[in-house]
Amino acid sequence: MAEMLAMALPMVVSTSADTLMTFTDRLFLSKLGPQAMNAAMAGGLANFLAMTFFLGLISYTTALAAQQLGAGSKPRAAQAAGQGVWLALAAWPLLLLLLPLAGPVFSRLGLDAAQLPLQVQYFRILILGAGLGLLRGPFIGFFCGIGRTRVVMASALTSLAVNALMAWLLIFGHWGLPAWGIAGAAIGTIIGSIAGLLVMLFSALAPGVRHEFQVARALRFDRGLMQELLKRGAPTGLELFLNLLAFNLLVILFQAQGAAVATATSIMFSWDMVSFVPLVGVEQSVTSLVGRFVGSQDLASADKAAWSGIKLTWIFSSFVFALFVLFPGALVAVFAPSAPTPVFAQAAPLAQAMLRLAALYVLVQGALMVYTGALRGAGDTLWAMLLTVAMHWCLLSSAWLCLKPLGMGPLAAWACVVATFVLFPILLRWRWKSKRWQGRMAS
Repeated sequence: MAEMLAMALPMVVSTSADTLMTFTDRLFLSKLGPQAMNAAMAGGLANFLAMTFFLGLISYTTALAAQQLGAGSKPRAAQAAGQGVWLALAAWPLLLLLLPLAGPVFSRLGLDAAQLPLQVQYFRILILGAGLGLLRGPFIGFFCGIGRTRVVMASALTSLAVNALMAWLLIFGHWGLPAWGIAGAAIGTIIGSIAGLLVMLFSALAPGVRHEFQVARALRFDRGLMQELLKRGAPTGLELFLNLLAFNLLVILFQAQGAAVATATSIMFSWDMVSFVPLVGVEQSVTSLVGRFVGSQDLASADKAAWSGIKLTWIFSSFVFALFVLFPGALVAVFAPSAPTPVFAQAAPLAQAMLRLAALYVLVQGALMVYTGALRGAGDTLWAMLLTVAMHWCLLSSAWLCLKPLGMGPLAAWACVVATFVLFPILLRWRWKSKRWQGRMAS
């Protein structure tokens, strides 16, 4: 548990900071009106969706670097990250091909007319800097894999601080700068990403790390490591893409129910992400520790690492549960526009009810993240992919069934989504406890 805390807490701070970057953008934009906030929500998700396959593929550098470290090969841990850098550089031009597609695709989604042009503008600016997010991935994987998560934390906090400042300046036009609105939010995000990337680059080139891990040789192409990264990382990348595609469609499905429902959905999912994404830090820590123990053939300690992650997520999730149940009104009021609008007045009661329902699954989502991370660290990425992809598409299907054929309201549809979610952590726990991943690692 002590080792888990030492590694996980910086990662929780790191992933929380990454979430707060987008949360801050939506918070600032909500003062301009619900449509700007909704556009940032949907446009940001679309940008992340475009990146997800490559992010998931590259994210396996965490387990790969940890396994190399556990096997006693520090230089190959750095080389594992180096292969991820090459993949990020190759993917960036592919993402730029999406620029002309934003308008035609978004126009077919049935979005509010005032939201559509803002969403297109936000997405196009973000996709220009998407490669920066991809390049952060190998560095995050390297430092997580070798257990130096404080570097990742420092990088994330730097990105958050720079993004918050630049978004505040460029959205509202402070300090004599132009007031660019939603475009300023996107530009601030890119500048924040650059700042965070530089922190990790300088940390990797620091004398201690550079000599210990022979970082100068990290970018040398290694066929064996690249094949392992592609083999094990591709299921994770495909999993992330399919999961976020389903989640993106889920958000669009609710946003297409009208401006008030779109606003309530944006508010609820903004807080939901604040409660969910910090658990990604625990998941990454579990992946790193399990990968290290599997690499050294210490399977008992791998199981203990997973159990420690469960206990850690219970502590955090209990706090979130109380917050969502007791103070939904205060959480919704944070996103109130500067000038009262009828749309927000209609959305606020629905957003509060949706937050209370979301509280029902926060206690089990920690188990979902931990067992997914443990299976990835053990190399059982195919099963992790199958179960989590099935979950997200079942969530989407339940919402669609309630909203379309059954004609139920958005609150009833959200209740069905929550009820479906609770089933899947049980299946992931069964897979981990079955120990069948040991045979997959041996293969």
